[in-house]
Amino acid sequence: MPQNYWLLLVAGLIPLLVGFIWYNPKVFGNEWMKTIGMTEESMKGGNMALIFGLCYVFACILAMGLMPIVIHQFGALSLTGGDATKAKPSYQAFLNDYETVFRTFKHGALHGGLTALFIALPVFGTNALFERRSVKYVAIHVGYWFITMLLMGGVLCAFL
Repeated sequence: MPQNYWLLLVAGLIPLLVGFIWYNPKVFGNEWMKTIGMTEESMKGGNMALIFGLCYVFACILAMGLMPIVIHQFGALSLTGGDATKAKPSYQAFLNDYETVFRTFKHGALHGGLTALFIALPVFGTNALFERRSVKYVAIHVGYWFITMLLMGGVLCAFL
């Protein structure tokens, strides 16, 4: 496995960049604010440094969680107990044959998008039901997470 885990820090920027575009008033920002009853005036009161700082930390945690989902070779590493130095010779033989199989942006994007559909959608959908939120609210948020996780999965799979 490559040791360029600094890419997790780069992948953590993707939700911020996508959110900057997605929640822009000219894209879905105004509709999102309407669905939650928020105004531009009420948005001005928050500690934006804290909000964006924590969002970045959460995004890096998400990137760590996506790694074993979009990079299948982590499954082989888990069979060694997570320490490749203690693996049997067959582990290295396996990696020699399969280390780069399905390690493309396209494949990572597929699994990132599927993760959004099978995890983000049910989570947001359930919360929206109990919070009495609209379908539009769910669509805006799940759409954002679909695009975000698609891009994060692609970047992680292709470059990590």
